[in-house]
Amino acid sequence: MSGELFPRPPRPRAEIAPGAVHVPDWLPEERQRELVDVCRDWARGPVPIRHTVLPNGGVMSVQTVCVGWHWQPYRYTRTAGDVNGARVAEFPDWLLRLGRAALTEAYGDPAAGAAYTPDTALINFYDGDARMGMHQDKDEKSEAPVVSLSVGDRCVFRFGGTENRGRPYTDVELSSGDLFVFGGPSRFAYHGVPKVYPGTADPATGMRGGRLNITLRETGLPG
Repeated sequence: MSGELFPRPPRPRAEIAPGAVHVPDWLPEERQRELVDVCRDWARGPVPIRHTVLPNGGVMSVQTVCVGWHWQPYRYTRTAGDVNGARVAEFPDWLLRLGRAALTEAYGDPAAGAAYTPDTALINFYDGDARMGMHQDKDEKSEAPVVSLSVGDRCVFRFGGTENRGRPYTDVELSSGDLFVFGGPSRFAYHGVPKVYPGTADPATGMRGGRLNITLRETGLPG
């Protein structure tokens, strides 16, 4: 990647836990640029990107914009009553196809990929100081896998167990273009981002700084 003194050696794919698969460098540079461009459009609205306010009054350090369904702690709605009352952008067909291709790649199972029907995307933007505490993705009614795509600065992705936020956990370095899928026994694993490495983004992707994390999910909700 440009901005780094020496090229990084190829990284092998790995199963971090049962159902949790890391596929390095899955997204080509051109596709990363396309995602950056469309995420910038979504960040402008109809529901703009924002720092989510938690029920206890805390404010998340990451900025979030949603597609398909609007997430707020701890539920999904079609309109963003906690922001501006507008309906979120529609979930596009090309993003559905990308999610199916990602799941097929991670699991090596075309049938599982074809059956995957994500209907929402949460896009988180991390600046150099942003963090994400250990949490479970459990507001969905569906237990289908979560597909996670990274663009921009590298980060430490901490992946734990399903019982609590503590050890044991595995720290995985995610780079721009990486795919991470977790489902099956790991669907409700605790995970978080304790560190971002500023200045590691490749400007060729359209990201001069910061990290985009795009997570695709099936809500299992009607309509």
